[in-house]
Amino acid sequence: MNQTITLKHIGHVVSPVEETVDEKWGCVLSRVVLLPEYAGGLDGLDGFSHVIIVTYLNKAKYEPAMHLKRRPRGLESMPLVGIFSQRAKDRPNPIGVTAVRVVRVGTDHLEVQGLDAINGTPVLDIKPYYPHYDKIENPQTQEWVAELMKDYF
Repeated sequence: MNQTITLKHIGHVVSPVEETVDEKWGCVLSRVVLLPEYAGGLDGLDGFSHVIIVTYLNKAKYEPAMHLKRRPRGLESMPLVGIFSQRAKDRPNPIGVTAVRVVRVGTDHLEVQGLDAINGTPVLDIKPYYPHYDKIENPQTQEWVAELMKDYF
């Protein structure tokens, strides 16, 4: 089944980061600025320490021959694996998902820490972090993931 899906962004990211980088996102302070029709939609988030930001990675370019199977971040020290075992930006549907710390909640914006999205990235959704849904006890990952993520956040 081939289906077309249309999404509308709810806002965009304002960040000091202008180009994609693969490390040190943990200290980045960003602002998610909502479109006017969503002002007020953040009411009630001020009691949450974390949210999940869903973004559209508008600068990503998926090329199957290059990205379907690749070494994470192009590092020779990483194994050759499929795109769905990675969090790479260049994917069939360039959607980013990041759990971030809430710094401040405004009526039409949200200030967060640790969002790995560059300035101008469209935001598709904001979800409160619910430990009941979002926390996995004793998750298992491939051994190479710890090395890959060592300086990312």
